Amino acid sequence: AEFSGCIDTGSFILNAVLSGSLYGGVPNNKITAFAGESATGKTFFVLGVVKQFLEDNPTGGVIYYDTEAAVTKDMMSKRGVDVKRVVIAEPDTIEKFRTHAMKILDSYEKQPKESRPPMMMVLDSLGLLSTNKEVEDVSEGKDVRDMTKSQVIKGAFRVLTLKLAQVGVPMLVTNHVYELVGSYVPTKEMGGGSGLKYAASTIAYLGKKKEKDSDGDVIGNIIKITMHKSRFTKEHSRVEVLLTYDKGLDRYYGLLDLAEKYGIFKKVSTRYELPDGKTSFGKQINSDPEKYYTPEVMEQLEAAAAKEFKYGMTND
Repeated sequence: AEFSGCIDTGSFILNAVLSGSLYGGVPNNKITAFAGESATGKTFFVLGVVKQFLEDNPTGGVIYYDTEAAVTKDMMSKRGVDVKRVVIAEPDTIEKFRTHAMKILDSYEKQPKESRPPMMMVLDSLGLLSTNKEVEDVSEGKDVRDMTKSQVIKGAFRVLTLKLAQVGVPMLVTNHVYELVGSYVPTKEMGGGSGLKYAASTIAYLGKKKEKDSDGDVIGNIIKITMHKSRFTKEHSRVEVLLTYDKGLDRYYGLLDLAEKYGIFKKVSTRYELPDGKTSFGKQINSDPEKYYTPEVMEQLEAAAAKEFKYGMTND
């Protein structure tokens, strides 16, 4: 099954780094992984994409595998997610997750194609799932590490990747990363072995810093995103997105850097000169983006995004 389109993430710059277009997003029939250290907002990040998916697909539904027992419907609805169309499941092992997901995908496939409602799956997070063997060992009082875990993950994703592509269902997976000890340069590695690494068509690493408003109150997090693996855009591309506590992903945040880099807005000391010759502070642009990002500017930004992020496009 070939790549057939994208799901809007709710952020233009995130769409661009994932797909090469401001109007793209996560591939709609593949696995996309968001990996980060703990407290990088991975859950809220995927909830932002879930919210956008449900808004764009009024008949769509989401199966949310919450392995941390951390997500409640109340928390989802506070973030603007239509919880009536979300099913939360709490598997405790990789095998249970795989079996449940395959059952749902099988019955989804049996529906006539034209009457299937759009569907998305989320696994949040892979890192906390154990294996059936681990659970058995613990209940028998054995204190051993399950050496087959990486194989189990690989096997689960092998069957799921194929099935998701066949039926056109995207899956978002969150995972933790850790610093590789003893490596020559500081290297971050994703947990769970190589299974997800091969299965995901896209892997984005998240890191964060706090965003404060003018009174110094923290209103959200600026999430730094680095493409670790991508089939559609240049690897190691970096962008910053703003994840606010009340609105989720900010639609326009991050475009200013792109506009400056490609000379669409020119930096003049502390201000930006706009195409019409007027100048504005970055803060003004970010707080009233629709005024500044006119259709003409967006057209130039779309061309800039292709140059900046797409494979085979050079900046000459």
